Amino acid sequence: MKARFLTCLAGAIAIATPMAVQAGSPDGKLQVKILATGVLPDGKIKSVENNALGANAATQTAASDNWVPTAALEYFISPNVSVETICCFTAHHVDGTAGSVAGRNNLIDNILILPATVTLKGHMTGIGPIKPYVGAGPSYFIILDSKVGAGGTALGATSANVKSKLGFALQTGVDIAVNDRGLGITFDAKRYFMKPLASFYVGNTEVLRTRHNLDPWVLSAGLAYRF
Repeated sequence: MKARFLTCLAGAIAIATPMAVQAGSPDGKLQVKILATGVLPDGKIKSVENNALGANAATQTAASDNWVPTAALEYFISPNVSVETICCFTAHHVDGTAGSVAGRNNLIDNILILPATVTLKGHMTGIGPIKPYVGAGPSYFIILDSKVGAGGTALGATSANVKSKLGFALQTGVDIAVNDRGLGITFDAKRYFMKPLASFYVGNTEVLRTRHNLDPWVLSAGLAYRF
């Protein structure tokens, strides 16, 4: 996991390095951001779609938080409209909080997600260098890895997985220019609406399938360079 995070961060730096030799401008067409990001999901069960395992109605779960480096690349269609995409990876696990799984940690472990997201952003007229924005767009959570954890094994499951899922995101934030050469700081908040399926198996037989309100808040802060 650390190797993947460092690879993503190195890629962002590789993108930013040649950009930095160009003349930056607060009115440039492109902007790159290097960010520290908190990914704060919910993870509660929304519905149970297969319950051969016999989990009771009070069964409930939660997903773990994570803090990761991220990068964003933004293209300004006009001074007030831009398109932005973000990258990197985030890893989580699912714990039991109530009912049949109460106190069982790591029901599903090492859930590695690539949150492929594109947002259309509207930038408002700011006060001096402070320029707020709002945005929205589609997101596809690509699940690159997931497996049964100790808590799932204790229930008798031999494997587990989380399915990739299409959803959407709402976004708000602010860019603050710190000089007239394109350098700035940025603060960003996204709320994703994402409801993936999780399945548990005994051998090749699915014994439990649940849909979850993953719905993470993704909070970021970092440096921006526009040119």
